[in-house]
Amino acid sequence: MSTLQELKVKIYADGADKAGILSLNDNPLIQGMTTNPTLMRKAGIRDYEAFARDILQTVTAKPISFEVFSDEFPEMRRQALKIAAWQKNVFVKIPITNTRSESALPLVRELAQAGVQLNITALLTLEQVRGVAAALNPAVPSVVSVFAGRIADTGVDPMPLLVECGKLLVNQPKADLLWASVREVLNIFQADACGCGIVTVPHDILGKLQKMAGMDLTALSLDTVKMFAADAAAAGFTL
Repeated sequence: MSTLQELKVKIYADGADKAGILSLNDNPLIQGMTTNPTLMRKAGIRDYEAFARDILQTVTAKPISFEVFSDEFPEMRRQALKIAAWQKNVFVKIPITNTRSESALPLVRELAQAGVQLNITALLTLEQVRGVAAALNPAVPSVVSVFAGRIADTGVDPMPLLVECGKLLVNQPKADLLWASVREVLNIFQADACGCGIVTVPHDILGKLQKMAGMDLTALSLDTVKMFAADAAAAGFTL
């Protein structure tokens, strides 16, 4: 396994906690940011645009993705163009389909040709990635987000699929393959081994990464024993 310093994959912070975003923006380990409507709702955000514009006052250089939230393609298009105009470092997240399983590829193609920096999201299959690869604009930076963690949740190893996804993007020189839905620190190193350009990491796992990556396993074993002993004492267990 590579060390943290040897990783080639770019680490993006994934979250909607304002304090966390602003703190991570100052961290040289973090090279970009992503969020989505689910994370924003969990964070208690009620005004989408006000939150985004507030964040963009500080996040001015690193790439940051904001997602459209309409289920209708004409409204997705309107939202995408509005979001893209907020700042030059903004990428617009477009889901691969709407909730009726209708393909977003015609919209992706239209926006890409208009020069919008896109982050195509919720991808889980090679067929979906193949379609996106054909729809993107080779002259415009883009992100192709494959939800490797969700694939793993089904019992399937996502690594071979991510390697194949990378091959499909060979004619998209400005497209980054992104490993999404990280569940544990190991996934970051797996993303790197697959040749992904980006891995999005939740704020809590970023904390674990910086604390534990490369930790001596014997020392970690001792820490675990100490934790059990301290908790047993604190609980006042007796036999």
